[in-house]
Amino acid sequence: MIKYKFKNDELIKRALTHSSKSEKNYERLEFLGDSILDFLVGEYFFLNCKEDEGKLTVLRSHYVSENYLAQIFDKLKLEKDVLLGKSYQGEISRAIKGDVIEAIIAAIYLDGGLSKARDFIYQNFDLQGYKNIVDDNYKSKLQELVQGNFKCKMQYVTLPSEEGFTSSFYMDEDKIASASGKSKQEAEQQAAKKAIDKLFLIDN
Repeated sequence: MIKYKFKNDELIKRALTHSSKSEKNYERLEFLGDSILDFLVGEYFFLNCKEDEGKLTVLRSHYVSENYLAQIFDKLKLEKDVLLGKSYQGEISRAIKGDVIEAIIAAIYLDGGLSKARDFIYQNFDLQGYKNIVDDNYKSKLQELVQGNFKCKMQYVTLPSEEGFTSSFYMDEDKIASASGKSKQEAEQQAAKKAIDKLFLIDN
């Protein structure tokens, strides 16, 4: 349940409308909300956390990740509020859940301003609990480790597969690790995790 009363109900309706339902859907709102979320979460940690830039980046990436946004969606019990077209089959995906949260943030911003969007994030995101989070952003961790120890080009090659996606992590021309996942992001994170285990013998 969203604890914000909209002056313009069309904004929240659009934020909850999937493209399979209508051309007036959340996609443009999601684009704006993504930027607002990045800024407000970054602002919070800049003001309230004394860590260095690398740690701040990792913290922000945790709270704006698809996984975390999907948890917020579930906490707010929004599943029955999302408007889906008949062509959409199955449960609402994690990606859609994340997009909807970003769209809602944009809708609140457009309706009530930045302070109201900030209030929504502070009320629903456990930002003050950042010291207790588990750092599961393996891509960020891998990039930091490789840049600190090697001089090479890094890239992920991620392709659709029967399971969803398969991603391979390369350093220059050498394939270091591969993994699969239901989404592109999940596959790349798991490939990064395997690469960390192989290159640095770090138990994650």
